[in-house]
Amino acid sequence: MAVYTGENCSLARTLEIIGERWTLLIVRDAFYGVQRFADFAAHLRIPRAVLSERLALLVSAGVLAKTPGAGRRELYTLTDKGIGLFPALRALVAWGDQHYAPDGPRRHFRHADDNGEVDLAGVCQLCGKSLAVRDYLVTTGPGASPADASADAVTRALATPRRLLEPITP
Repeated sequence: MAVYTGENCSLARTLEIIGERWTLLIVRDAFYGVQRFADFAAHLRIPRAVLSERLALLVSAGVLAKTPGAGRRELYTLTDKGIGLFPALRALVAWGDQHYAPDGPRRHFRHADDNGEVDLAGVCQLCGKSLAVRDYLVTTGPGASPADASADAVTRALATPRRLLEPITP
């Protein structure tokens, strides 16, 4: 990992970790509960060599942790450092929804306890509670395509409301 060691700009250093193509999509999917290499690859349709490189970078930067799973499979989960990226990711999604989603957002972020809308500051508009990431429910929005039975496991899982960070299992 070649961080801008001579650079005193936090944004430049951050972009060295998460600024590559695919990296934020991997992080987004980790928030959705994706943990297995094969699920990242199938959902993102990313070349396996690129996925392997990006996962290794995120692990070495402390954004993801790699742990043994069933058999020889490894699981990738967000660390506290990675979870700290959620406000930035959420803001980028909202900006994309505003400017590049003519049919409306693909996903809505709601409060899991009362289904209230959650603003960009992470506050439930129904109860006023400031939410932790695990308190978010992701639901389909008007811009989502209907999932079919032949879709990958992640697409099928996201077709129904689910908490962020809840593992997607095959």
